[in-house]
Amino acid sequence: MTAEDVYYYEPAKGHGLPHDPFNAIIGPRPIGWVSTKGKNGSVNLAPYSFFNAFNYIPPIVGFSSVGFKDSLRNVEETGELVWNLTTRALGEQMNQTCAAVPYGTDEFSISGLTPIASKLVAPPRVAESPVHFECKVTDIIPLKTHAGELTKSKLVLAEVIAVHIAKYLLKDGVFDTFNASIILRAGGPSAYAEIKPDSRFDMVRP
Repeated sequence: MTAEDVYYYEPAKGHGLPHDPFNAIIGPRPIGWVSTKGKNGSVNLAPYSFFNAFNYIPPIVGFSSVGFKDSLRNVEETGELVWNLTTRALGEQMNQTCAAVPYGTDEFSISGLTPIASKLVAPPRVAESPVHFECKVTDIIPLKTHAGELTKSKLVLAEVIAVHIAKYLLKDGVFDTFNASIILRAGGPSAYAEIKPDSRFDMVRP
């Protein structure tokens, strides 16, 4: 491969393409379908494509809020959240919850989803989702450039303190990832991917 075969750009100067390739390259990514509850009692449900796991013991997950969104406001006020697994059957409803609506709007209602009480935190869980992580916030970190300038984003890290798993997804005690119909954000303005059994391959660590 020669230099002529490589598309090169510096992000600070723009990518010059129809769509920023960064999101498409770092993917597919888990969807952070996060439910929160504000200090005023209002409930919010929103998907975040900048989401992942960061630690085993204790389990820690995190999402980045690009801008001051309702979920960030709520976790700053209360320090609690629930992550809900997004499956193919819930894809359309998950997509509805990313609509730009005024603070205090109940996305459970507009998307036809059912809120159910959590065990240890105040935010409700999505009843239709087969897996939930109840979480307590550990850190909210303003993201900076390499020059130390603040961006418009904050990284929320949270410890998972309670886990709910639908029993049909436990096969001999192992979570059945490839039959859970998990969907992932796959870059571009509208692309998603579904984990399926035929996409699996195994490698033994050295």
